[in-house]
Amino acid sequence: MTATSESQVLDAVRGRLFIGGEWIEGEDGTIDVRDPATGEVIKTIANASVADGVRALDAASEAQESWGRTPARVRGEILRKAFDLLQERKEEFALLMTLEMGKPLAEARGEVAYGGEFLRWFSEEAVRIDGRYTMTPEGTGQMIVTNRPVGPCYLITPWNFPLAMATRKIAPALAAGCTAVVKPATLTPLTTLALVGLLEEAGLPKGVVNVVTTTATGALSERLMSDDRLRKVSFTGSTPVGVQLLKQAADKVLKSSMELGGNAPFVVFEDADLDKAVEGAMLAKFRNIGQACTAANRFIVHESIADEFSARITERVQAMKVGRGTEEGVTIGPLVEDKAVVNSKRLVDEAVAKGAELRTGGDAIEGPGSFFQPTVLDRVSADMSVSIEEIFGPVVAIQRFSTEDDAVRLANATEYGLVGYVFTEDAKRGQRMIDRIDTGMMGLNVGVVSNAAGPFGGVKQSGLGREGGAEGIREYLETKYTLMPNPFA
Repeated sequence: MTATSESQVLDAVRGRLFIGGEWIEGEDGTIDVRDPATGEVIKTIANASVADGVRALDAASEAQESWGRTPARVRGEILRKAFDLLQERKEEFALLMTLEMGKPLAEARGEVAYGGEFLRWFSEEAVRIDGRYTMTPEGTGQMIVTNRPVGPCYLITPWNFPLAMATRKIAPALAAGCTAVVKPATLTPLTTLALVGLLEEAGLPKGVVNVVTTTATGALSERLMSDDRLRKVSFTGSTPVGVQLLKQAADKVLKSSMELGGNAPFVVFEDADLDKAVEGAMLAKFRNIGQACTAANRFIVHESIADEFSARITERVQAMKVGRGTEEGVTIGPLVEDKAVVNSKRLVDEAVAKGAELRTGGDAIEGPGSFFQPTVLDRVSADMSVSIEEIFGPVVAIQRFSTEDDAVRLANATEYGLVGYVFTEDAKRGQRMIDRIDTGMMGLNVGVVSNAAGPFGGVKQSGLGREGGAEGIREYLETKYTLMPNPFA
């Protein structure tokens, strides 16, 4: 994909299924992909049937043995070539994401950089898969421990980070020697199609990665996960869907990775540097228009500084420019669809009805597109839905606390445990919060934690497993232990 204008970028995407190294039409008609900033159809693509999905698994299964035996250096070099190609075409990929998902172009460029790092990181990790060779403690035999590719994988990606979530799953699978069937979100499938075209150009053999775009997600997933040839499922999305997939995975005892919902606390203590805290809050809340599982959901602020924090945040939010992501200076694009606007409005209205103070925003924006005003709610209580549910929109909800124990209690009062943010200038308190706040990730005096070199994942109902870092490739490997007689005995 090499293009510069909107029409060129869209025309360059092959809107078909990619199965066994071939671009083919789907059996279930077509899917219309819309620009959430205008509501207009920007491209019509193939819609896969369940049978198409099975054909994709056929191709992945056929390619598995050969790909698993491909030298790690070769696998890594293909990923590195894909990384280099992505850097050459970063502007095209950024524009494509803005068109299909709505995020401002500056943020889309950031996602290209972030998503590309998974290709580069796992190109390096491919040659670092290790094992052990050692004598048994009793000296009676030699133990060999090896790590092998788990086998064909089913990778289900979400709509909010269409490049990074694809590379975060595809890259470690390929590095480990696994083949894959990838099902991108129906709302944002174009970036994944462009990515697999790039992998094809980088020299990926036929059948190693297969992409099926479909509206029959449930039926297709159920069929693939009941197939004995599938050995791994990785899903990023909502907790209810993840729970259902885990139930299906249990029938075949599939290796499973689940990156699910979040309800991130953003705790600001009385000794925090407010300039840092406000800047961190803007990043943690409004990245991707608030549509991120890592987005700060509950701002838990010490009562002595809450008024000033609220005033500063409100001033910053009121200065944000809302519009189509391709427009100059826009910091808040559309939500991904109208249902997301309705949900944000519901949460804000309920909170205000229960006593929260609306500082700014709070309503949908009329006109074409799925826009919602960036919003600040103050004096929110823990029993409001805006404190309990994942907001997934540009809404700041501020609670107040008085003691450290209160802050910890409020932060942990959720079924989720993906990420937490803490702002304090007290080093000992910061160390205590790392242990006391029950999340898989922590941002200490920073508002963004995602990094390809770090293990991304949560605890409780935020999921299972880790993506990225040295830990990420382990999700696509299985351990084999072999015992041999002691050759010296």
